[in-house]
Amino acid sequence: MAAEMVSASERVVGVRFHPVGKIYHFDPGPYALQVGDWVIVETPRGKQLGKVVSIGMPRSGRIEGPLRPVERPATNRDLAIRKYWERKEIEALVVARDHARQLGLSIKIVKVEISFDGKHISFLYHTEEKVNLEPLRQRLEEAYRGRQVELRLIGPRDVAKIVGGMGACGLETRCCSLFLTEFSPISIKMAKEQGLSLNPEDITGMCGRLRCCLIYEYEQYVRAKQELPKKGKAVMTPHGEGVVVEVLPLKEAALVRVGDQLHEVPRDQLQPLDELKALQQKAEKPCHNGENCTCGRRNGGNGENSG
Repeated sequence: MAAEMVSASERVVGVRFHPVGKIYHFDPGPYALQVGDWVIVETPRGKQLGKVVSIGMPRSGRIEGPLRPVERPATNRDLAIRKYWERKEIEALVVARDHARQLGLSIKIVKVEISFDGKHISFLYHTEEKVNLEPLRQRLEEAYRGRQVELRLIGPRDVAKIVGGMGACGLETRCCSLFLTEFSPISIKMAKEQGLSLNPEDITGMCGRLRCCLIYEYEQYVRAKQELPKKGKAVMTPHGEGVVVEVLPLKEAALVRVGDQLHEVPRDQLQPLDELKALQQKAEKPCHNGENCTCGRRNGGNGENSG
């Protein structure tokens, strides 16, 4: 790719190292990069090959830490080298699992990552117990002399993301493996707000933690509870007076019983009956300002004022 100067507004590129991984930002330097280009960059874990997925500042307008520069655009040879390291990663995974089994360690080694320059090798593992990994580290350092060996603990959600497979909901590919680049904090409160079953089997994902999807519609349910009348509330609708039998947050509406009929009524057509009656009573009261009345209600709301 020919080196060309880029504008100041484009002096940030987002680079991803894994298909559904976190986006890291770099300074493109003199290169006019486009989305889809492959680049070589320097990271704390050595040189890496990544794919440009965005141009310009992120939507948040914030970037963590100083920007590292893009070293250069990648070549076809670089892509071939990356394929070579991917095969070596699988071989290293088999070796590491074999050593862990021989040592009787209760850990699950999920993935191996080798930097583009081959100088750094990371073994991603998960365990729920406190395990002494020093014997394993010594064996791996012996097996991969001349490289910096890292044993990196990852959480159960990261394991599910890497392993992939079907989601607990029946989706052929789990959300974390399909499009989630980062994990959001999930709480049982989110299930309660949405009126979902609190049975662990219903709200737990394949990772054994609360499902990530509990956050997808959470804010809309919270907003709906603030803006829509509650179940059992008497309301005025275009169909007459009725009672809310069900709130429909995703439709921003409510199901209202008017007589023997059920009507789905949009939020902007719902008027709480108690508030409506309070306004009517206020309008019917004579003004309390006496001779200084200017509101038109001094004589019982008939709009007549004495001169």
